[in-house]
Amino acid sequence: MSRRAKRDGKAARARSMIECVAVSTRILLAFVAAAALAGCATPPKPPVVSAPAPGPAAPAPATPSSKYYSDDGPPLAVTIDLDAVPDAVPKNEPLHRFANRPYTVLGRDYVPATAPRPYRERGVASWYGRKFHGQKTSIGEVYDMFAMTAAHPTLPLPSYARVTSVASGKSVVVRVNDRGPFLHGRVMDLSYAAAHRLGIAQKGSGEVVVEAILPTGTLAAAAPLAPVAPAAAGGAPAPELPPITEPASPEAREGFVVQLGAFSNYANAQVFLAHVQNQMAAAEVEPRVRQQRGLWRVYVGPYANRDEASRVAGRIAAAFGVATSVTAH
Repeated sequence: MSRRAKRDGKAARARSMIECVAVSTRILLAFVAAAALAGCATPPKPPVVSAPAPGPAAPAPATPSSKYYSDDGPPLAVTIDLDAVPDAVPKNEPLHRFANRPYTVLGRDYVPATAPRPYRERGVASWYGRKFHGQKTSIGEVYDMFAMTAAHPTLPLPSYARVTSVASGKSVVVRVNDRGPFLHGRVMDLSYAAAHRLGIAQKGSGEVVVEAILPTGTLAAAAPLAPVAPAAAGGAPAPELPPITEPASPEAREGFVVQLGAFSNYANAQVFLAHVQNQMAAAEVEPRVRQQRGLWRVYVGPYANRDEASRVAGRIAAAFGVATSVTAH
């Protein structure tokens, strides 16, 4: 082989090696570029955050079956000496014009007294606090949980009562200016201050004796107010009242009646009828019940004209404290 042929062979081999290196370089650059693009498309991993050390568990919220009403409770801060809050001072006050009318709550009918009358009952008292603080009571006054007040289903508004704790023997005098409670077995709702004085604020409720305080000049013959809970057999005798004779002539059947109460439930009307029949037995009137315009109405009468019915209504209201109205028969 000539020298020239040898030189040509070496040159060819050198060019082949250069081309191989170039191809390898291009492949390597393409791989690096692809890796770079893949790195840009992958989101960075979030930093690992250590969980905080567990603290004390938060107290469970009060349930409606606990010590207080749902969403209610004691004041968040007390800036007065609750033990020094004075008792309410009984005095003669005009009764509220509308808060002593018969009413129905949760399917139960209530007939408030329309005049101060003897009342004594033993039962469970509860209290209401900051949820109602600053809101209006049934007679339009602002409820103050730090004042000596209370709510009652049937005592006249406003009136006064002495409440005594059976457990502690402590007593307070409260001004009754609101309606309630309407839970079965509860006889009174006290303000937070009154409940504190009796020693039942922390427990939420307690057994008490409630006694109405009659203002000076109240007639002793006024019939006792029926207790909220079912009364035991017996009871106070009916007060004396001149007989109120019911006319028996057929013409009078188209006259006027004195309505004593109206109820949507027949059973409640019968309970009230039995109550007023016992009260008014000595007055020789016979309350009856009838259904009219979707209500069960307890009434006496009828009477020949409105004036006569109005006179009877006034005498019944004065003697028995029963709210009355005169309607056409």
